Amino acid sequence: MDNILKIAIPNKGRLSTKIYELLNAAGLSFESKDERCLQIKAQDGKCQIIFVRTQDIPRFLDAKVADIGFTGFDVVTEEGFDLDVVKRFDFGYCDMVVAVKDSDTYSKTEDLPECINVATSFPNIAKKYFESKGKKAKIIEVSGAVEITPNLGLSDVVVDITSTGSTLKSNRLKIIDKIMDSSCVIVQRKNLDEDKIKQVNALLLALDAVLDAKEKKYLMVHVPKTKVDEIKSFLPGLSSPTVTTLWGDDKNVVIHVVVDKDKIYDSINRLKALGGQGILILTVDQMVR
Repeated sequence: MDNILKIAIPNKGRLSTKIYELLNAAGLSFESKDERCLQIKAQDGKCQIIFVRTQDIPRFLDAKVADIGFTGFDVVTEEGFDLDVVKRFDFGYCDMVVAVKDSDTYSKTEDLPECINVATSFPNIAKKYFESKGKKAKIIEVSGAVEITPNLGLSDVVVDITSTGSTLKSNRLKIIDKIMDSSCVIVQRKNLDEDKIKQVNALLLALDAVLDAKEKKYLMVHVPKTKVDEIKSFLPGLSSPTVTTLWGDDKNVVIHVVVDKDKIYDSINRLKALGGQGILILTVDQMVR
């Protein structure tokens, strides 16, 4: 039985780079890949990355070529395969929207004529959406440059994904509705064996540890014993700070604590005001709760 966990990720783009770096940070330890490389094994031989087009990842899972995949929730929804979403991330975020020309008077989907031409890279989502709104939409599937189609006369409406809306605006389009929001997700194929499910769960735990750690800092500081209770009131850490003694010093102790990254500046100032010295701040690579 093949016990190598096969992981499909996008073959190019910022999302591909971010996922690859995240997997390495989680401890999978892949070597640097060549741009032409389409698959690579982890150094321990237990995992393998397959680099494919973002849109093809659900199909690879459905065909059992890969066990899990990193892709957009919009792509998973469009392809419609029976897969399990096992994790959502807060990156790769975008909205799927309905947009028309700036000069059009429509302000929402319900204002559109009954019969419309819709250009999109997401024909299945668009078809279901306009059917739910009682519109007879002729779906024109295009693989790119969707935003240019209304002003060329190819379509009346576009359904597309956007992060900021700037591309739509630059092509003289306005958003009149949002169909769904999306972000990067991990999807898992059905009927994985028990060993692979354990591998997936271990990977999810490691990824959570990396992502949690990115928002934290490890802080160590020498403080007067008499100030410990006051300091604990604003430096609770994960449960409470760790307090250790100093060799040959019965007046001061060392506090070790994990602090939210955005609270470090305020914490340092408050510690110094209470006599804190020798403040050391370290990055946290992983943090398992």
